[in-house]
Amino acid sequence: MTVLCVRFQLPPAREAALPGLLGLLEEFTPVVEALPPDGALADLRGAERYFGRSAVELASVIRVRALALHGVDCVIGAGPGPMLARVALRDARPGVTCAVPEDAVAEFLANRPVAALPGVGTATSRTLCEYGLDTLGRVAAAPLSTLQRLIGARAGRELHDKANGVDRGRVVPNGVSRSLATERPFPLDELDPDRHRRALLSAAEELGARLRALDKVCGTLTLTVRYADRTATTRTRTLREPTAHSAALTRATYALYEALGLQRARVRALVLRAESLAPAEQASHQLTFDPVDEKVRRVEEAADRVRAKFGPGAVIPGALAA
Repeated sequence: MTVLCVRFQLPPAREAALPGLLGLLEEFTPVVEALPPDGALADLRGAERYFGRSAVELASVIRVRALALHGVDCVIGAGPGPMLARVALRDARPGVTCAVPEDAVAEFLANRPVAALPGVGTATSRTLCEYGLDTLGRVAAAPLSTLQRLIGARAGRELHDKANGVDRGRVVPNGVSRSLATERPFPLDELDPDRHRRALLSAAEELGARLRALDKVCGTLTLTVRYADRTATTRTRTLREPTAHSAALTRATYALYEALGLQRARVRALVLRAESLAPAEQASHQLTFDPVDEKVRRVEEAADRVRAKFGPGAVIPGALAA
């Protein structure tokens, strides 16, 4: 076993804790791929040699550290590659790592439904089941030409390989900075839209400050609204231009919120995530002759300098929303 697929059991209001948990994995290996909002892949080939322990044994250490340092349990699947680790995760449970035997991959996959493979959607699964190919064992035994006629040449070849346990995938490190999230839970379920907007303003300003501190810009914002009945609504918007400007992030966040059309919704928490991050020096910026916008940007720069010197508490909430 060389690859772990880890899913942290994060409560809805703690989604923003993922970066810290990814940092825990990076103490064992630099090859960590974040799978927001609550998971990650970790390639432990180097760690196995360094620590003299198998990936399954290291998984137990990771689980203990996640509980001790973050108060978060996790479920872990292990396999020779990322695809097999993801399949194993389906059978994992807290305290027990599910591992795909390296010498019995075909047997491990044989009786599983086709939909157990990552990347096999509902439509593909339905098409295969209509022709009696409802398990991975049957798909593995089917002629390649049959699969290609049913779902296409490339997709058929990939499915045939995966069903036979051929895992050509690799863990692609994307770092914690691929996305940033912040959350605003309410002490009591909140009905007031004005308080929702104040929380969103605070969240957007925080994300803007964190992006600028990292010299990053974001191209996409995702807003998740969690309700009192434990349901949630998520909306994503691609920005007109990548930015770390708090005022622009606030406007986009308000637009996402208003598009939901909430009417007396009992909101338990708001989670705002900045995604599609890129280096700030690679981003283009539309020039503007609006003196108000230029003034806000200067205030923003001054606030960042104050924050760097005295800490986050030195910034007056709402000061950047002018």
